[in-house]
Amino acid sequence: MIATTTALPRTDAELQSDVLNELACDSTVDATEVGVQVKHGVVTLTGAIPSYPKKLAAVEAAHRVRGVLDVVNNLQVRIPAIWERTDEQVAEAVRQALKADVLVPDQNIQSTVSDGMVTLEGRVDGWPQRVHAEECVQRLTGVKGVVNLISVSRSTARADEIKRQIEGALRRQAEREANRIDVAVSDGIVTLAGTVRSWAERNAIERAAQFVPGVRRVDDRTTLDPMR
Repeated sequence: MIATTTALPRTDAELQSDVLNELACDSTVDATEVGVQVKHGVVTLTGAIPSYPKKLAAVEAAHRVRGVLDVVNNLQVRIPAIWERTDEQVAEAVRQALKADVLVPDQNIQSTVSDGMVTLEGRVDGWPQRVHAEECVQRLTGVKGVVNLISVSRSTARADEIKRQIEGALRRQAEREANRIDVAVSDGIVTLAGTVRSWAERNAIERAAQFVPGVRRVDDRTTLDPMR
């Protein structure tokens, strides 16, 4: 018989050290640009970073560390002069990127650009289109952030069928987590409840739900408990 041990809670000092090491191991991020503070398992990231994708990567790296409960993102995007773009140039690049992505119905999406911040609005047929629209804009030069206000049209899919498909997707993609997650569906809006052990588990569960046909939004109410 193999003996099992219960993991002990991580101290804030241990979490800070591990987050710093995780940032240093991520080639997308320059760890020297990011300050890390930890209090009661909540990580606060500070500093100036040269691009929006690097900001997203830093937050994701912090969430990957076992024991981190939440991340406060106080990172600021300060684009180097060589990469600076006017809002007009960013807006033009956004339109071209939306047109070039075969997974995005660009004619249904409008953007507003203000000081490098891009707000996406409109209506699409499915959640994956909403996700792809945001992703194709995130990496454009000059973009400091993306606010996604795109809505998803109502579907004729029945709530019980959507729930059945989500539960099936969870069993296929995140079997261990599926047994701890409750799924409720109303008017295409999916509510997830239960306990997960890591940010990666939460992402896997959300993604499994988001890409089921008929889903308009996912309300993730799962709680994070690394000791479970």
